[in-house]
Amino acid sequence: AITREAGLLDPQPFDISLPTHSTLTAETEFHFGPAVLALLTNERLLDGVESIIGPEITSNPVQHVRIKPPERLLRKNAPGLVTRTSWHQDNGVVDKSADDTNMLTVWIPLTEATERNGCLTVVPGSYRNGLHVHCPLTSTGKSVIHIPAEIVQRGQVKPLPMDPGDVLFMHRLCMHGSLSNHSDAVRWSLDVRYNPTGQTTGREVLPSFIARSRTNPDSELHDANTWRKMWMDARDHLLTNHIPATKSRWDGNHELCA
Repeated sequence: AITREAGLLDPQPFDISLPTHSTLTAETEFHFGPAVLALLTNERLLDGVESIIGPEITSNPVQHVRIKPPERLLRKNAPGLVTRTSWHQDNGVVDKSADDTNMLTVWIPLTEATERNGCLTVVPGSYRNGLHVHCPLTSTGKSVIHIPAEIVQRGQVKPLPMDPGDVLFMHRLCMHGSLSNHSDAVRWSLDVRYNPTGQTTGREVLPSFIARSRTNPDSELHDANTWRKMWMDARDHLLTNHIPATKSRWDGNHELCA
């Protein structure tokens, strides 16, 4: 009803991260409850992660809840967390320091994700081509980091419909985005990330934690209050020192960004 009347939806109170722009305040809301931590440390989920990146697993702080209302109800300048996601690679939205980090994206639908309501789209095998240039602004001036349309192999794009309970593991260089929601219902999803412990997260100003350690199980974090305090302390640190939660590595000067 709020989206229908106002044409917007603020996703931040539901999100599991801090805003990466100037809207961060001491009153900024976020959602770091025990259920989210339980998901991040779920044994079956971590078994899958371990099979790909190994047994020493850090929960990377690049993580979001995405609430996608019907596109027709939104204003044109609605934030990216509630609209179609532009083409990008996750490696392209973290610091250069993480270029060698074996970061793994885990995409989890909380409701059915279909082509009609805005499922994920990928270019299979695109990770083999390395990191592509990303542009910081769209043609309309909206601040959205994205891969220029000229680079995306449109003929190879594959939509990925998924059901609740499905999980997608994705390489950090996989080119992906999502479709617009043309249905009458809200589509919810989570995207979280992990990397081998000891490798940089690419967002060092935000808190990471050890989700699994076969060599030192006592180092694992399982206390939700501690986890929430880590994020509250990070928010205070960013505000006190006037530090942005993230800085774009792309300046927009590439010819494809013109």
